[in-house]
Amino acid sequence: MSRRLDLSSKQLFLFDLDGVFYKGKEKRIKIGGTKIVKELRKRKKKLLVLTNNSTDSTETVWSRLVETGVPVRRDEILTSSVVTAQYLRSKYGRVSYFLVGERGLETEMRRLGHRRVNGDRADFVVVGLDRHLSYDKLNQATTVARNGAPIVATHISALYMARDGPSMATGPIVRALEYAASKKSIEVGKPATLMFKVALRDADCHARDAVMVGDQIDTDIKGAVRAGIDAILVKTGVDKDIRGTGAIASISNVDDLVRFL
Repeated sequence: MSRRLDLSSKQLFLFDLDGVFYKGKEKRIKIGGTKIVKELRKRKKKLLVLTNNSTDSTETVWSRLVETGVPVRRDEILTSSVVTAQYLRSKYGRVSYFLVGERGLETEMRRLGHRRVNGDRADFVVVGLDRHLSYDKLNQATTVARNGAPIVATHISALYMARDGPSMATGPIVRALEYAASKKSIEVGKPATLMFKVALRDADCHARDAVMVGDQIDTDIKGAVRAGIDAILVKTGVDKDIRGTGAIASISNVDDLVRFL
């Protein structure tokens, strides 16, 4: 730990998901979370799970947390898919989109009235993690983007914490599309400040009263610092060293936070 930690004045606790509460998607290994969530409830603090996960719907994330004994409510989960769908709806209304991604992203897009299309033209190309990605799908997404559709990335993380260690995330897919289509993407999830602003708005909280707890420097830590939010690295995921990152501390397990409330 960098220095003695005092989180008693914090009102909102933001938690990453993979690498913090558990690792792995289908076959999960629990890391922690039960103790800290129960303690935050006792102290009447606010919390949000702020995850770049775009493969799962909010309901799936919620059920997995409940199954692993982390008593988070459904309305305390904010995924990059939800923020992406909200961003498009608030800025452009209901849109058509070509999907590079999985069922969770499609579910959240459909929930807000957006329409998936499979041809060579759409209003947007929406990109999340796609573990079934093929050359044909990537090539077609490139065609749609070159035909004028902006690329909207749920996030640009290079890695996420899978069961057996860090695995490739959405960022490399986004970069391939950007390169092929000769255009930059609109970035929604961490480390973009948009996701943090949505979290603060939803919790009715100022940045100075919040803290972000995550396992990745490039997304959780640097993104939070950029948004004016204190950040803590938990060393159960991708990164271990906070030197030069702007984080206020590092901890071995998310439940260690109980001691500093």
